[in-house]
Amino acid sequence: MLRNIGALYSLEQLSSGNSLLHRLHPGVKMIATMFFLVTVISFDRYSFGRLLPFLFYPSITLALAGIPLGLVLKRGAIALPFCLFAGLSNLFFEGSTALVIAGIPLSYGLISLFTLILRTGLCVMAVLILVAVTPFTQLSGQLRSFYVAPVFITLLEILYRYIPVLLSEGASMVLAYTMRSGRARGIRMSHMGSFVGFLFLRSADRAERVYAAMKCRGYSLRFSVKHPRPLCLGDGIFLALVCGGSLLFRMVDIPLFLGSCLGRLVSL
Repeated sequence: MLRNIGALYSLEQLSSGNSLLHRLHPGVKMIATMFFLVTVISFDRYSFGRLLPFLFYPSITLALAGIPLGLVLKRGAIALPFCLFAGLSNLFFEGSTALVIAGIPLSYGLISLFTLILRTGLCVMAVLILVAVTPFTQLSGQLRSFYVAPVFITLLEILYRYIPVLLSEGASMVLAYTMRSGRARGIRMSHMGSFVGFLFLRSADRAERVYAAMKCRGYSLRFSVKHPRPLCLGDGIFLALVCGGSLLFRMVDIPLFLGSCLGRLVSL
């Protein structure tokens, strides 16, 4: 259980790095990520080829920040089942052939499934990269600078910090149950109701103590960033590259353009 808690916050532990992306202004990184997400989502469900150039963003950012690709893929794989359940139905309802590649017919449903998986993967990876290069305190502080509702930010902070409390209390209860149940493997279904109820009571009581400790240390719903980091030239360059590149990939069909250029070179 403790290993699961450490894995849960493994991306946040990477946010303490000192790479070029780590040193960028958190507001610039949030705006760039939001622009990237909106641009990717704006494509229709048959634009698989046009989404391929957007892979440059996670590839370059992962290399610059020194983030392990396997860690991001492992965290992002959680969203894969939802994509499959949402896209598998398209294979049955859109069975007409869209194109043929090397003698293999590809239906509209298959293309829409691949597009959904790629689009979801790009969005999830962009958000995970943002979390991996920006501490959570900077993200919440920047949301306050953007005048987001304080109640929403507080709920987000408490929920984010409440997860390890819930896991810790659950681990303690599972250990106590195992020591008192003899040879039983796992929790019996007849005991599951009382187990979940006691888990809620124990975690809620501990969460109240955690919140009281936060208040004693000066936590306030109207907390704001007192000394925001000033913008620099690197922030502007990063924002221009991400937003400009995303807009270029949205306006221009890069695969079609490269294919036409290659065809002209071959004809010459």
